[in-house]
Amino acid sequence: MQPNLNTLYSDFLANLSIPAFNPMQLELIEKAEPGTNLMLLAPTGSGKTLAFLTAVFSKLSAKDKLVQAIIVAPSRELALQIEQVFRAMKTSYKVTCCYGGHDFQVEQNSLSEAPAVIIATPGRLADHIDRKSFDPSGVRIVVLDEFDKSLQMGFHDQLDILFKSLNQRQQHILTSATNQGALPDFLPFKRLNTIDYLTSVPDPKLELKVLHTNSTDKVDALMKLVASFNQEVCLVFCNHREAVERISMLFKSKNFEHGTFHGAMEQIDREKNLIRFRGGAHNVLISTDLASRGLDIPDIKHVVHYQLPPKEDAFIHRNGRTARMHAHGEAYLILADDESLPEYLTQKIETIPVPKTLKLPPPPAYACLYISAGKKDKVSKGDIVGFLTKKGGITGDDIGLIMPLDYASYVSIKRPLVKKVLEAIQQEKLKNIKVKVEVAN
Repeated sequence: MQPNLNTLYSDFLANLSIPAFNPMQLELIEKAEPGTNLMLLAPTGSGKTLAFLTAVFSKLSAKDKLVQAIIVAPSRELALQIEQVFRAMKTSYKVTCCYGGHDFQVEQNSLSEAPAVIIATPGRLADHIDRKSFDPSGVRIVVLDEFDKSLQMGFHDQLDILFKSLNQRQQHILTSATNQGALPDFLPFKRLNTIDYLTSVPDPKLELKVLHTNSTDKVDALMKLVASFNQEVCLVFCNHREAVERISMLFKSKNFEHGTFHGAMEQIDREKNLIRFRGGAHNVLISTDLASRGLDIPDIKHVVHYQLPPKEDAFIHRNGRTARMHAHGEAYLILADDESLPEYLTQKIETIPVPKTLKLPPPPAYACLYISAGKKDKVSKGDIVGFLTKKGGITGDDIGLIMPLDYASYVSIKRPLVKKVLEAIQQEKLKNIKVKVEVAN
């Protein structure tokens, strides 16, 4: 147990620029008593990451030199985002993030000096357990974030490996955006105390609208619609990665700025496109349902269903990317003449016309720069700010999202300043390292 927890919690909130815990966060922190197993049911965007990280922190001890907490997330992106929040809290505890596509030896080296917290995807965590990369005997709390999604993605065997490696005396916190009912057999407990914020959250202010078009003009209708948003942030959902790539090619043919996101992409390409989107260098992201849950992406006013999912829960999760925390949002359905609404959509939906002309919006306000040095080079966000302000000749207000990765960093700066900055820092060093800086491709 940490001393002066209330003071530390206040520090966390200040470090994250959050005024106060919300009721859901307060309830989870209060009820996460040792020996209590909890299921948190909460929608995307409700702040559950900070809630369970604060609960985890309260169980850590500086005297314990073994791994004390394991947090499992179903996707690499979600694991990285949990790590970012934990680091932003500025605790004194070491954290290691492990996920497929990341250098396994780098992870093993980090685990050799036991971190207090491991954040991992199920498959990579199972690999480390099989290879005995760390000693799990000191683990006192396990968090399964987006547990329902882990089950949907078929991670039963990998989670079974985790629980067989433990002594079954751990506390457990599970989070989910849907109520799963019966628990799988691999869990070392059969009962959970449930904190339910799915039913108690008021309905968000979401408007549904439908556009009718013929099948040959469907992508054209999509581009006209998205262009009419005039750079307001938008997510376009497709059912299949092939549709994402096909639409992307047509957007590129019109020089329409956008990003793509789906499971067949290389991990680094997924990370870069997500960084650009979060940083305002792309305001349109065309994606499969991979982007419908668990991603820390900006407030989104518009969700467009280019293809409607066959199941209602997927439709709900997609729409959950907008109208978050009770803000206003809009979801659009593009329906070709040979398509019909799925059975789960029974309400009356407003029909709006397809915009008559395609008028491309102005470029996004920010551009994303690539820097050839990252966390393994001991480069921090503060170092990058100093580099760009002192040597690039811009101010802190000109800088947006900064994302250091292991061996590279990405930073958003206001688009009109790109040429000036690149010319000013061409021969400059970052922390005595000669770095390559260019617009991220």
